[in-house]
Amino acid sequence: MNASTQATEIRLASRPHGWPTLDNFSIVDTDVPSPGAGQVLVRNQVLSVDPYMRGRMSDAKSYAAPYEVGKVMYDGGALGEVVESRADALEPGDLVTHRAGWRTHSVLDADKVVKIDPEAAPPTAYLSVLGMTGLTAYAGLLESAEFKPGDTVFVSGAAGAVGSVVGQLAKLRGAKRVIGSAGSPAKVRHLVDDLGFDAAFNYQDGPVTEQLRAAAPDGIDVYFDNVGGEHLEAAIDSINLHGRIAVCGMISQYNATEPTPAPRNLSQIIAKRFTMRGMLVTDHFHLRDRFFAEVAPLVADGRLKYSETVVEGGIRKTPQAFLDLLAGANTGKMLVRIAD
Repeated sequence: MNASTQATEIRLASRPHGWPTLDNFSIVDTDVPSPGAGQVLVRNQVLSVDPYMRGRMSDAKSYAAPYEVGKVMYDGGALGEVVESRADALEPGDLVTHRAGWRTHSVLDADKVVKIDPEAAPPTAYLSVLGMTGLTAYAGLLESAEFKPGDTVFVSGAAGAVGSVVGQLAKLRGAKRVIGSAGSPAKVRHLVDDLGFDAAFNYQDGPVTEQLRAAAPDGIDVYFDNVGGEHLEAAIDSINLHGRIAVCGMISQYNATEPTPAPRNLSQIIAKRFTMRGMLVTDHFHLRDRFFAEVAPLVADGRLKYSETVVEGGIRKTPQAFLDLLAGANTGKMLVRIAD
């Protein structure tokens, strides 16, 4: 198999129990696929690795079908170049994003790719702040958490791709105070010094409940949850009357092998009458045009900053990048560059 006809895929080799390992993945060389009528062949350049993919490695009932053992880890974000088109709307050379990553080449129906303008923003931004990541933050804050100017907002996992955008959007839209948690001193400094959070703390320095109370002495009105567990319990402790919680992720529990106890104070929902709502970005696609119109100018003029942790070295680095993501090794969006 020569380079022009060889493709490579990352497949699920086995379902993990607890933390995934490299043994749960297989790297398989195969033939480059051919597009059919109305389809395009995309040579992928950059792959996204995302926490939600851990859930789909399990066969537990969830909002989306699990990955199949022995099959490619599909439904991963990717940026690539159209190299062959049998669709009128797309031509070879077009840059596109899509959701069929974790392989070097993807064949997709034309309506499953989004053509991007590389002159409007760096192409990788369309996988992060101007893509599904940014829309998740925008919809979660404004629709799920019903943010209002003057709110005090707490964001867990705030140095991650979604959390960092949530905190900045809250500030730009008139939050009274924005607080973030992160897992290292460097990330805490990044939140305050670079992203403009009013306060941040390292959740490894002590009980989250105590650190949040100190950072938000007047309580919080909105909690954007990326972590769950102890963070959710702390947020319930600090939330004000009629506060709102948007649950986007619970990364602290993704690799648990036994049920986790927190939050142990959920009964406070009665006295405080707060609202807790789960959110999936797929419920909010009606906001995409509004989101892009509002956020793209903020990114272009530097008022909304974003970070990327880019792993170089090709597609075979993708499984390790995913494991590193789950361990918190990223600041901002975790990406793997697999081709130029």
